[in-house]
Amino acid sequence: MLILLDPGHGPFTAGKRSPDGRLREYHVNAAIAKFVKEALCGVADCQLTTTGEKDVPLWERSQLANHLKADLFVSIHANAYGSNWNAVSGIETYVAPRASKQSHIVAKAVQAQLVKSTGRLDRGVKTGNFHVLTRTKMPAILVEVGFMTNRVECDLLLSEEYQRKCAMAIVAAICATL
Repeated sequence: MLILLDPGHGPFTAGKRSPDGRLREYHVNAAIAKFVKEALCGVADCQLTTTGEKDVPLWERSQLANHLKADLFVSIHANAYGSNWNAVSGIETYVAPRASKQSHIVAKAVQAQLVKSTGRLDRGVKTGNFHVLTRTKMPAILVEVGFMTNRVECDLLLSEEYQRKCAMAIVAAICATL
């Protein structure tokens, strides 16, 4: 089984950071993806869509997933609401509008595990017309592990302990559904 992990965005993508600049979204996403990959070693073959040396366009990410014939595509993100600090918070997981049954099963499991493991607000499983969800040919989800525009969640996202909690929740859900 091949799972393609996508640390969403890239290290140089403009605007993908906390209001104070302490958090760059890619670095959080990449850390969580690395922990997921390590934890799934021996259970599944895991690859990353990017090494972090450059920003990889969305079309390249979906094309890679399709070329490799991945069994599951998991895009990991930190959310934002506007560009200033605010009270919006929580975890949400997305599937494509016409997602497969397996995408929904994995998304619901990941959402539930993340909320249980982190204690953050459950914003639910939602549909999104995101390129990496609509252009991949396998079950695919996009998970938002917290808001970098919320001071509390920004601090959590910066902590290795929280990053590991998110990773282990994703791993537990994947193992339970696949």
